[in-house]
Amino acid sequence: MKLDSLSPVETYWHSFLATLPPDSPYRFRSFIAESFGDNPALADELGALVLSGFKTGTCSALWEWEAEVKPIPVPGLICIMLDGREEPLCIIETIDVVIRRFDEVDEAFARSEGEGDRSLDDWRRGHRAFFSRTLPLISRSFSESMPLVCETFKVIHRWKPSTEGHGF
Repeated sequence: MKLDSLSPVETYWHSFLATLPPDSPYRFRSFIAESFGDNPALADELGALVLSGFKTGTCSALWEWEAEVKPIPVPGLICIMLDGREEPLCIIETIDVVIRRFDEVDEAFARSEGEGDRSLDDWRRGHRAFFSRTLPLISRSFSESMPLVCETFKVIHRWKPSTEGHGF
């Protein structure tokens, strides 16, 4: 396969596969590619938290998945994390998915999101603002009882920077 004819995301995936033994189960897995957040600056900020190891959890409104008619994530989902320019940063694998109400999110999950001061109060403030901004796009409004898709994940491959720009 000619890597120079592939997109940056496909090239990144193939560079990951090249690091694996021939019998690795990842060779037979599919992946998605996406960033966290709703704008390039937030994608960069959250991507940096993933790379630093502070962010091992994320959440989204169940209503968004339903509006987009997309299946919710499941354990084992592979995602190429993108930065604000839609360039690959790393590859993550979903470990666990729990549906819980906004007001049921606990301190441990808030800490796993790695944002702000990592407290539950800060998590609630930041996510209330985020959902108040994004939910009107699907004709919904923030609610303390709204259902969230809460994921935990691990980084399974990191982009290695080089002096040439991309570290593929």
